[in-house]
Amino acid sequence: QVQLVESGGGLVQAGGSLRLSCAASGRTFSSYAMGWFRQAPGTEREFVDSISWSGGTTYYADSVKGRFTISRDDAKNTVYLQMNNLKPEDTAVYSCANGRGTWAGDEGRDFDYWGQGTQVTVSS
Repeated sequence: QVQLVESGGGLVQAGGSLRLSCAASGRTFSSYAMGWFRQAPGTEREFVDSISWSGGTTYYADSVKGRFTISRDDAKNTVYLQMNNLKPEDTAVYSCANGRGTWAGDEGRDFDYWGQGTQVTVSS
């Protein structure tokens, strides 16, 4: 059974930074792509970014490009989301997701396991 546990969320002022972590278990972590999604109240889930199994390819939503960075540490079975220059519109629950294969795009169907999420709140 795959488990994904996020941490690192919190309250930060606009312009600040946070780093989210997602610890994975139950599957050979290094063989799969990983991604992050977010969902604000009253909105649909939104793709944030993804990283291939090797870490060599990343893909970002336009809304976070240049501000967020996804990375992975296969020795720790962990994927990270470094968020800089945060804006109030980044406020959401952030969830990591395990890809179905070695590469994942921006569609929810590209992923088959999801974490519970961690709240990120950015004040203006």
